[in-house]
Amino acid sequence: MQFIKNLTRGFPTITGIRWFNLSVLVITPALSLYGLLYVPILRKTVVCTILYYIYSMLGITAGYHRLWSHRSYNASFPLQVFLILAGASAVQGSCYWWARRHRSHHRHTDTDFDPYNSERGLLWTHIGWIIFESDLKTGPADISDLRKDPLVQWQHRWYFVILTIFGYLLPMVIPGLLWGDWKGGFFFVGALRMTACHHSTFCINSVAHYLGSTPYDDKHSPRDHLISAILTMGEGYHNFHHQFPMDYRNAFRWYQYDPTKWFIAMCHSLGIASHLRVFPSNEIEKGALTMKLKALKDVQDSIEWPVPLQELPVVTWETFQEESQTRTLLLISGFIHDASFFLDSHPGGPALLTRNSGNDMTASFFGGIYAHSHAAHNLLAMMRVGILAGGVEVPAEHAIPPSQHLVIRTHASH
Repeated sequence: MQFIKNLTRGFPTITGIRWFNLSVLVITPALSLYGLLYVPILRKTVVCTILYYIYSMLGITAGYHRLWSHRSYNASFPLQVFLILAGASAVQGSCYWWARRHRSHHRHTDTDFDPYNSERGLLWTHIGWIIFESDLKTGPADISDLRKDPLVQWQHRWYFVILTIFGYLLPMVIPGLLWGDWKGGFFFVGALRMTACHHSTFCINSVAHYLGSTPYDDKHSPRDHLISAILTMGEGYHNFHHQFPMDYRNAFRWYQYDPTKWFIAMCHSLGIASHLRVFPSNEIEKGALTMKLKALKDVQDSIEWPVPLQELPVVTWETFQEESQTRTLLLISGFIHDASFFLDSHPGGPALLTRNSGNDMTASFFGGIYAHSHAAHNLLAMMRVGILAGGVEVPAEHAIPPSQHLVIRTHASH
C-alpha cells in the first residue's frame, strides 16, 4: 500500500476513471502476453509487426506531432491521408484531441495547465493522465487551424471506425490473407504492435522529461537522451524540441538518431513534403553555448582563486623587508608572494627561494633563470599576500594569471 502511495504521491485529485482508455491499456498487453506464450511466431509475421509498428509510430511522430501539433512542415494531401490513418492505427485518440493537448503541454510546460505535468511524477506523465479523470483542466491553446482542417475534422468524427479498421482489422487481415497467420496478425501485428506504440509514445511525456541532459536550456524538465530517442522514433531529443518546437527535426546534430526527421526529409526529396521549418542554427548554438557556459560557471565557482587585487593590502618596502626576515617573501611584478609553504615543493630546491627572500625576482621568474609554465603562474598568484606601495609598472599579462584570462561573469538582472 505504501508503495502505491509513493507512486501516486504527485497525482492530482482523482474524480473518475476513463474506462475505455483503461480497457485498451490493460487488454491489449494481456493479449500480447498470451500471444507470446501460446501462439506460434512466424518470421513473416515478425517482419510485418515491425513494419506496421513503424507505420503507426510515423503517424504519431511525423503526423500528429510534427505536422499537426507544430506545423513544422507542409505535407501533400496523399501524405496527410497516409499519416492521419497511421496515427489512428496507434489508437491514441484522434489527431484533433492529441494535438490540442500537446499544444497545451508546450504552452504550459510543468504547470497544472500541462495535461502531463512532469512535476506530478513519472507514473502520472506516462499513463496516469490518460486513464484517470481529475480536477485539473487542460490549459488554453490556439487550435483554430485544427478546427478548419477538413481532414483532421473528418478523422475526429469517424475516429472509432477508422481505428477499428487500421488499428485492429487491417493488422490481422494482412498476415491472415497473405500467409494464413490470422492469430499472429491479431496477437502480434495487432496487440503487441499497439502496446509497443502506446508505451513508446508515452515515453515522450515521461522518460523524455526525466532521463538525460539539458544542452539547450534548463528552465523546464525536457531532456535529451539517446535511449529516449530510440524508444520514441527520434523524439527523445526533447530538450531541443521544447526550445525549438517549430523545427521539423528533433535531432539537430547529424549523428543523432531521429528516423522521423529522416522520413520527413525523404518525403521532401520525393516532392510530397515541403517548407521544412528549421530554427536558425546561430540561435541554436547560442542556447548550447549558454548551457556550456553555465556548467563551466559552476566549475569556476567551485575552484579556489587568488585573492582579488582590491582586497590585497598595500605594503611598504620597509615592511616587506622586515617581514622577509621571518618568512620567504618574493617580489614579482609588484606583488608580494609568500612562498614559505612551497619551499620543499619547489623544483629548483628551497635554497633558491630562501636566499632571495626580500628580493625582486620578476626578471628571474619570467625567463631570467627559468621560463615558468602557465601552471607555475597560476600557483604563484595563489601566494599573493600584498602589493608593494609605489610598486612597479606591471604588464597586464603579469597581473592576471593565465587561469583568469577567460572568466565567466553573470550580469545582474534589474
